Order: sequence, then structure tokens, then C-alpha cells
Amino acid sequence: VISHFAYFSDIVYVMRSLFFSDANTVLGKRWKDTADTVIIGGGCVGASLAYHLAKRGVKDVVLLEKSELTAGSTWHAAGLTTYYHPGINVKKIHYDSLKLYETLEAETGQAVGLHQPGSVRIATTAARVDEMKYQMTRTHWHVTEQYMVGPEKIQELFPLLNMNKVLAGLYTPGDGHIDPYSLTMALAAGARMYGAQIYNPAPVTGLRQTPDGKWDVDTPHGTIRADRVVNTAGFWAREVGKMIGLEHPTIPVHHQYVVTATVPEVKALKKELAVIRDLEGSYYLRQERDGLLFGPYEKMEKMVVQDSWVRDGVPPGFGKELFESDLDRIMEHVEMAMEMVPVLKKADIINIVSGPITYTPDLMPMVGPHHGVRNYWTAIGFGYGIIHAGGMGKFLSDWMVNGEPPYDLIECDPNRYGKYADIPFMCAKARESYVGYPKEERFEGRPTYRTSGVYELLKDKASMGFHAGWEQPHWYYKPGDDTGYKPSFKRTNWFQPVGRECKLVMEKVGVIDLTPFGKFVVKGKDSLRLLDRLFANTMPKVGITNISHMLTPRGRVFAEVTITQLTPGEFLLITGSGSELHDLRWIEAEVSNGGYDVDISNVTDDIGVLGIAGPNARNVLQKLTEEDLSDSAFKFLHWELGWEMYMDQKNMAIVYQAMMEAGKDQGIDHFGTYAMSSLRLEKGFRGWGAEMNCDTNPLEAGLDYFIKLNKPGDFIGKAALQEIKAKGLKRKLSYISLDTDDIDAEGNETVWCNGKVVGNTTSGAYSYTTQQSLAFAYLPMELTSVGQKVEVELLGRRYPAVVIQEPLVLTEPTRTRLQKKAQSKA
Repeated sequence: VISHFAYFSDIVYVMRSLFFSDANTVLGKRWKDTADTVIIGGGCVGASLAYHLAKRGVKDVVLLEKSELTAGSTWHAAGLTTYYHPGINVKKIHYDSLKLYETLEAETGQAVGLHQPGSVRIATTAARVDEMKYQMTRTHWHVTEQYMVGPEKIQELFPLLNMNKVLAGLYTPGDGHIDPYSLTMALAAGARMYGAQIYNPAPVTGLRQTPDGKWDVDTPHGTIRADRVVNTAGFWAREVGKMIGLEHPTIPVHHQYVVTATVPEVKALKKELAVIRDLEGSYYLRQERDGLLFGPYEKMEKMVVQDSWVRDGVPPGFGKELFESDLDRIMEHVEMAMEMVPVLKKADIINIVSGPITYTPDLMPMVGPHHGVRNYWTAIGFGYGIIHAGGMGKFLSDWMVNGEPPYDLIECDPNRYGKYADIPFMCAKARESYVGYPKEERFEGRPTYRTSGVYELLKDKASMGFHAGWEQPHWYYKPGDDTGYKPSFKRTNWFQPVGRECKLVMEKVGVIDLTPFGKFVVKGKDSLRLLDRLFANTMPKVGITNISHMLTPRGRVFAEVTITQLTPGEFLLITGSGSELHDLRWIEAEVSNGGYDVDISNVTDDIGVLGIAGPNARNVLQKLTEEDLSDSAFKFLHWELGWEMYMDQKNMAIVYQAMMEAGKDQGIDHFGTYAMSSLRLEKGFRGWGAEMNCDTNPLEAGLDYFIKLNKPGDFIGKAALQEIKAKGLKRKLSYISLDTDDIDAEGNETVWCNGKVVGNTTSGAYSYTTQQSLAFAYLPMELTSVGQKVEVELLGRRYPAVVIQEPLVLTEPTRTRLQKKAQSKA
């Protein structure tokens, strides 16, 4: 037996040697059959991740590229780089990218072709000027330089500009462009220098998960057993996802840009032109050697979406090919550019590039670990991959090494879309263009299948918002109202109607559709042990509800969840609509890592939710149940089987109509999410994603009441919080009143004191009950005392503000308790 086994082993060894000899011949290097991380796709994003992981000291990093590095969208990109982004933390991604690109050549010896003449976003309408002011106030508390400039400075930066229509500009020093091919090669050189392996051509032909959560990654050269795989496959990302049953909501679109021959006026310049972005003309324009490069973002009716690739896959062999150009399709943008930059009229076109770039429905990439599969990560859907690549590689490598994201980036969470993001939805959204208004709504592709049981009854009565695929009323119409969606950077047509709804809730009774909440049922032998590990609060007893927080190992707030114990060991978890799969992935990861014996059901689509609020709410509900709903029998945050605000979607309309009928004599009516936001701020309630997220800890957010550091269980983040508490806080969430006119804080505005930036707002609204503008803001500890005066910048103006005692308005149970106490004393 031994001799036969030895003979068999020799045969296997010889076969493996022959196989690997062949692989080594093709790839020019030794094949690895195990890896810590396998990165699938060798564009600039994949190369950046390989570079950052290897530099962080991660061993056995392997990048697999199906043909050659940069094939896909990277090689033909226009290469624009900018510090600017309207998103708060995506600015950090851009910043980290450019800071890396500035030093990469010196580090790797590979030239990257970085040019940094700066850029100017041009405003030719009053609305665009307001947009720039709005973005300026969201930038002062970041490290990036950015300035609002007038026509004189704009002409200095771009002297070939026709200034007739130019009102203002947003100038960002250090912006410019880079050679995408050279950048990718430099990142790849850096990755190899720090120990990563890059194999090409090495297309992935299969992905299979092993029982222990690892991956077998199949290629024509052999299989690699990986602890983790990362999909960075660009417009092939959907095909990689389909190998494991996932439908990533990415779609390729055609993007064209035009390169001119030498333009004498450009050649005569002594310094390089700043990059310009004409917001109304919807194009960018930069210098390319002694000529110009011009690229439009096409209007929705003319944009070409490559939806056949979504249905049928990318054609075999497509890699460094282009589409046929169509200058007629972009002529409207060309003519606007010629009017703005007259030398374009005489310029000869030497090249029109038309290639595929990838969009997601909201144009933001999908970055991070994916729900539903273990150890599968994505970095896909980059419409602007060149400027995102460096920062995203750093962001992901930090997350992978440290076990949590370095900062909040939920707008790029790969789990923000559900099954509603089908092909028609993606095609509609890819064509959509928009201005960055507060409370902006985008209407293409709506509604999806995610409509509540009362949607048909309410859709014509309200201005609807879109939340994780759901339609939800923002505010309701009455006769005489100025109806419809009318966005503005100031108070607009919804302001008075929302005040009416707040008055309704404070004085009578209102009903709100809260169906978009994420809803999970957790049960099983280890359910209590699991939740005790995940949450910083103690778990509620049967029939009781509490508010609990999941923390990261560093003690940051990953999620806020309302928990009810329905029956012994069976829990209902309610989270915000935008964090449904974000939270579920975190919970399921802990189940896998800890080996808990539990059953988790996502019942979000099955259960409808109606909220009822106001002093008359109990009277209305008492008509619908035999359960005692008096103050003593039904306390705040109690849950009873006799009164279910959570119901089967099929029964939702019946319950709603019964409620409205029962409340006729109580003055019942509707209220929407805008009124709810105002009411929660009056009461000092924090909101996840605003006052708390992965950038904040619960102690500085004022959530001490919900954090039980003395509970026996060792919940995630407990040790970090104990250390934070021992060291003392450096900043604290403060409640402030603003002296404004026709504008209110939205969140992320800059807070000033004595001419210096001292903090930022997190959310804001007008308090109709107390007739003042309110906001939450993070301030240094020395500025958090009641009475402290600060200034909040809104649309370029600094408004006086003062720290006040919270809350301004007590909750209904507290008001009732105090009223009874006062009456008993009388």
C-alpha cells in the first residue's frame, strides 16, 4: 500500500510540475496556489488595492487580470483628478488619491504624468452660484483647499474663456489630470515592490466558496485558495458577481471625449490652463499638450447605455477596444463649449474617443464587503475611477487590516441596493442628471416594486421621497398649497405645509407611513447571546422595546437599532431604511465568526409599518383594541400583542382606513418625514447617519443612556469605549439655535467661532413649535456650555447661533408625567 501511495504521489507531483511549468511559461513567474487576498481585475482600482495591501504588510496578495493591465475603462480614461466632491467623506478619498499620486513616481520610479494646474467649476446661473456657496460651507471644515472666485480670477486661470455669462467659479488648487496608463503601471510596480503577485493573462473562470468561508478561484492556469476575494473587474464586475449568484447593479455607458490638434493660442500660453467644468453646459475641458481635450456628459435622451452587456455579457475578447464615435450625439455640448471657449471653433479634431465607463444608479461606486456571502468584497461601479482609485485602495486596505472602515462611507456601501435595482431601473437612473440641492429627489425608474400597502391611497396626496427603493411621503398637500417638487437651497414650497403637520402632531394626532424601515427577526438558542455581543445596551425583556447600538471595535457607532423581544428568545430588530443590508451584513458576519446557533429572517418587504403620534393617539387606538392603552398599562417603549403597528403588508390598507375612521373625531390627519425630522430635532433625538455614524463614538454623541459599560457581556467596542471615557472627550454634540432668515441648516455646514473653524453641523431643521431654527453640531469641549455663541455658515453667510439646553420640546409621555405631577401638587 505504501509503495502504491508513493507511486501515486510521484505521479501527482509530476503532473503538478508539468502544469505549473506551463503556467510559469505563460505568466513568466511562479504560480501561487494560496493567497490571503485575490483581487480580480487589473485596472487602476485593482492595482491600487494590491499596492496598498502589500504596503500595509499583508502577505500573499494576488491580482488576477484577464488580459493586460488597464484593459477595460482605465486605458482610455480622460484622467481627470480633483480634490472636489460634494459628498462629505468622499472628499477624503479624493484627497488621499491626489496625495498618493504626487509622491508615487518618487516611490516607484515609474512616471505617472501628473499635471496640477488647478480646476474651476463655472457657474452661469444664480442657482449654480447658490450650489457653489452650499458646497463651500461644507468644505471649510475639511483639509482640502477650495475657493469661491469671481470672473477676474477665473479669467486669470483660463484666459481663453468667453466671460460674458460667467458669474462665479469654484476654484480648487492642485486639481488637474494624470496619465491613467502610467498611473496603473506605477501602482502595479509599487504592489510588486512590496511583495504582491500580478498574473496576466489570468481570467477568472469560476468562484467556489469552501465550507470554512474561503474561496477557490479558478483560472486556466490553476486554482488559488484565497481567504478573501475582491471584485475590481470594472464593466466585467457583473459577470464575476454572477459566478456566485449576485446581480451587481452596474451598467456600462458610452462616454466620448474629443482631442484637438495644436491650438496656436494654447501653445502661446506661458503656463498650463486650469481644467474647467461648465456645469450648465455639462462638459469638462482641459489642456492636452498644445491642444485641448473636451468631454461632455450627455443628456438623458441622447446617452447610450450598453444594456446588452448587462443581459448577455461583455463580448469575448473586448478589452482595449472602443465604440464607434458619434460626434452628432454631442454636438449640443460642442456648441456650448465653442461659445465658452471660442478658440475651439477653429481647432482641428484629431481623435474622438468613445469607450465604456461603468455607472451605478446613483453614480457612486460600490465598495466594501458584500451581504449574503462571506469574505467577498467589491470595489466596482466607478464612473470616475482615476480619482477614486488611490483613496479607495487605501480605504479598503485599512478596513481589511483593521476590521472596520476607517471612516463612514455608507454612500458607497455595496449593500445599499436590493432586488429592486433591476435592469430597467439601472438604465433609467444611468441617464439621469441633477443639481446638488438639499433634499434632492431623482424620479427616473420610480416607483419600484417596493411600495407599501397604503401607497396607492397616499401617492396623489403627497410629495413622495425615495428611500432604499421605497416610496414614502415627505409632506402632504392641502387645497391652496403650492404642490409638486420644487427644490431650493432655501425654504421652499413645503415649508408652511410641514409646519401644519407638526402642529397636527403636537395638538391632535397624525399618521405616518414608516414601512421603509429595515426589519429582521432573530431567534434561536443563541439569539440572546448574539445580541448581547453585538449591542452595547442590555437586551429588553419580553414585551419591552429599547434602543440599542452596534459599535465597531474602535467604539464607533455602526448602527442604531430598535429591539423588541417578542417571545422568549425571539427578537424583532428595526433599523433605518438606508442601512437595511448594511446592518444585516454586520450581524451575519458576527454569526459566522462566532458560530452562533440562530435563525435570522429579513422581513422588511413583508411587514408594513404605520406610526401614530400626538396627544390623541391613544384615544384613536383604544377604539381599535380591547387592550388597555392607558399611561399606566402601556408605557413608552412597551410593545403589546394587542396593538401591532407592524403588520402584514396585505392588511396595511385595512388597518390604515380603520385608524383614519376611528380618528375622525380626534382630528386625525397625515404627516410625512419632513415633519418627523423637525419634531425629532425639537426633542433632541439623535439620528443615525447624522449625529452618529462610523466617524463618531456614542459618548460624544450624547448616547450614554443607551451604553451599558457595566453590563456583564463583553460587547464589541466595549474596551475601546472604556479607554475613550478614561481619556476624556475632545468634542461633544451640542444643541444650537440659529438666528436665520429664510434658510435652515441641513447638516455638514461649517461652524465658526472668533473667525476660526471649530466644528460642523450634523443636521438641522426649523422648529415650528418654538419658532426657531435648530441644529446639532459637534464642537470642541470648551465651546459646549449653554450660552456659548458661535456662527453657522449657510450659503456663504455666517449666521449667529448659540448653544442651548436640550431638548426644547419634551416627549409626550414626559409632558403627561409632568402635567400630572403639577396637578397633584395643586
